[in-house]
Amino acid sequence: MDCPPDRSPCAEGLTEPEQEGELARLAKALGHPARVRILKLLVEQDSCIAGELSDELPLAASTVSQHLKLLKEAGLIKGSVDGPRRCYCVDRSVLAELKALVREL
Repeated sequence: MDCPPDRSPCAEGLTEPEQEGELARLAKALGHPARVRILKLLVEQDSCIAGELSDELPLAASTVSQHLKLLKEAGLIKGSVDGPRRCYCVDRSVLAELKALVREL
């Protein structure tokens, strides 16, 4: 199953206060060690991941699902649905945006 296409980065056209706000929003999404670990696991994969995430983390599947929801709302990951199965992968353009915003610090 393929993930939806990456969204285009938006940090370039933002004012400095808007960039700061975007960085804070993305950093907040990464404000829990489990979400950092999930993002790292997804970055390591070149394909989307579904149920395997629960196997990699010492957390209940429902807790992993909540963390995935927050990462998806922030735009750091994207997902697709195939029947009862959900598949997640990193939105590399948003990750590149995050890296650019951090470099600007």
